[in-house]
Parts: sequence; structure tokens; C-alpha cells
Amino acid sequence: MIDRVAVLSDVHGVLPALTAVLAEPDVLAAELIVLTGDIAAGPQPVRTLDLLLSLGDRVFWVGGNCERELVAAARGEPVAEPISAWAGTALRSDHVELLDRLPKSVTLDVRGLGEVLFCHATPRDDEEFVLVDSPLERWAEVLDGAPDTVVCGHTHMPFLRLADRRTIVNPGSVGMPYGTTGAHWALLGGADGPAIQLRRTLFDRASAADAIEAECDYPDIAEWTRYILREPVSDAEALAVFSPRSRPAGGALG
Repeated sequence: MIDRVAVLSDVHGVLPALTAVLAEPDVLAAELIVLTGDIAAGPQPVRTLDLLLSLGDRVFWVGGNCERELVAAARGEPVAEPISAWAGTALRSDHVELLDRLPKSVTLDVRGLGEVLFCHATPRDDEEFVLVDSPLERWAEVLDGAPDTVVCGHTHMPFLRLADRRTIVNPGSVGMPYGTTGAHWALLGGADGPAIQLRRTLFDRASAADAIEAECDYPDIAEWTRYILREPVSDAEALAVFSPRSRPAGGALG
């Protein structure tokens, strides 16, 4: 049984946000760190992956749709998302091999919660959308056969809800949050206090954007940092895109 797990989702290659979260005392003290996909598709893919690799066996990696995009781009295949196409070509061969073999989900026994399934979007599909206000029937469909607690990412908006006795946790996004600023993550387990905690780590977004723009040669980096760090998307804007796609499966906003 694992005592404490820090969950980091949707880092999207934003190293200043990741560094801020990894410096949190509760992350430093956590027995494990679970990454729930979309880790490096962003402006600092190599440094992001190398920092996480330096943490060794403390990290459990789960793949998302952007991991598939990066692998495809690294192999010269067409990729729709421009920054994924750019980031994939920057990766070393060991990065590509790592991302190519990541599991779609992992299940861990966490103190205070029992079996917890960690995935990117849903256990069956790393691209489909389910939201905090999705109906119970939709949650039952996408989580069929899953344990009583499921942790997912993909939508970049943190929430905690019940759906017919099943607890669903979305830690939000470390590097690309929609609706609020800061780097979002979750802390699970422990004998004291709540077994599920949604957390937010503040960092200097303007300085982060300046540093990324200074070092990154992605052609549209200034527009990317404006959209992600300087003037981030609101939850209302994100939901306007995601909600129609949450009925069947859909694509991605970013």
C-alpha cells in the first residue's frame, strides 16, 4: 500500500510550472509521483522529460494523446497540433522509446482510498471528454469496470465529484490550466486529513513566459505563451469547446 501520491497531469512541457510543483514540501515527501499524460508537448520538452527522469523510480508514467503525437512527430509522421510536431522533433531517441511504451493506465493501492486507477482522459480512450457536469450515464459508460476511485486529466480543469458511488478526481493541469492561474495538482492518501486534496502552486507566469520565449525556437512561441501563460483560457471558454465533444468522444483544445 502506498501512503502518499502526488498526481501531476498535463504538464505540457512548461518547465517553470513543473519545477514549482516539484518543490512543494508535500510533493517532495510523497512516496510516489504519478504523471497522468500530456507531459512534454510544449515549449520545453527535453528539459521537462530529463527533470522527471532524474526522479527515478518515484515516478509512475501514464501516457496521453500528446505522447502519441510526440512519438509520431519524432518518426516523421504528420501531427495536427503544431507545437507537438515541433516538440517531437526535439526529442532524443531514449525519450521517444520511453513515451512509446507508456501504459494507458496504472492502478495503485493508496492508503485511505484502496484501488485507484490513474489514466489520462478515460481508462478506455486517451482523447475522449468527460466533464464535471457530465451526466451519470456518461460516467458509467466511460468508467465501466473501473475501481471506486479514478484519477483522470485531459480537460485541464480541476474537480472532485461522485458519480454513482465512484469518486472521480481531476487534478487539473500543471502547465496549461483553464479557468484559474497557477500549477494544479492533487495529493492522495495518508492517514491524517482528507484522502484527496486538490492543490494549486503559484509561480510567476510573466517571468516564466519571458524565460520560455528567450530560449525556445518554436516559431509561434510568443503566441503560445500569450495563450497559455499571459492570458490563459477561462473555464467558460474551455467548456464551450469541450461540452459538445463530451457526448461522443472528441478532439482537444490544446
